[in-house]
Amino acid sequence: MNPIVIIPARMAATRLPGKPLADIGGQPMIVRVLRAAQAAAIGPVAVAAGDAEIVDAVRAAGGQAVLTDPALPSGSDRILAALAELDPHGRHDAVINLQGDMPFVQGQVLSACVELLAEQAACDIATVVAGEDSEADRNNPDVVKAVLALAPGAVAGKALYFTRSTLHGPGPIWRHIGIYGYRRAALERFNAAPPSPLELREKLEQLRALELGLSIWAAKIDKPPISVDTPADLERARAAAEGL
Repeated sequence: MNPIVIIPARMAATRLPGKPLADIGGQPMIVRVLRAAQAAAIGPVAVAAGDAEIVDAVRAAGGQAVLTDPALPSGSDRILAALAELDPHGRHDAVINLQGDMPFVQGQVLSACVELLAEQAACDIATVVAGEDSEADRNNPDVVKAVLALAPGAVAGKALYFTRSTLHGPGPIWRHIGIYGYRRAALERFNAAPPSPLELREKLEQLRALELGLSIWAAKIDKPPISVDTPADLERARAAAEGL
């Protein structure tokens, strides 16, 4: 496979406006995400930015950025727009969507998505999951749960559903981590479709892919990367940077 990593980012985050440029240990967060993706060494890395300030920060750090229409509704739309400029001839057959709020993401997390696409011919979209932090995760609508067809001892399996609802019964709860690896054709098909009924109901865009009949596979990872969504998350990230 010939993957490319694209990081969507915009300044107008609801819970933490301006977060791509939030300082974490002397670097803007988007630059830390860029560096982490580059260190994974799975392919070229670019930022799909909704604002000129983000482009400026990335380029000042020596990275590649594409300014996309700020009115685009989602990160996947932003990625596809950037891809049209970065790779108009379709050389890259896999696209890794790395969120711009994961400043310490480890390379093996990105590699897991690429490996799933390479090893599972039936996989259209690859993602990752981690075990629950506590039983409170089961009832927390902010924790997205992945329902997987996972054989005993397997490290990856097909995703049957994603939900914010409580899951009952014995067995592990898998927390979905919002990193995706798309086959390029799957990304194009996904973006061409309107939001689906289940997507609108659960507010989870991956359900649109399932309703389209696209196959999503998920690989288990030991620990989810820090995701910065709130001021409290930002303080936690800053503390983590001090420990590096």
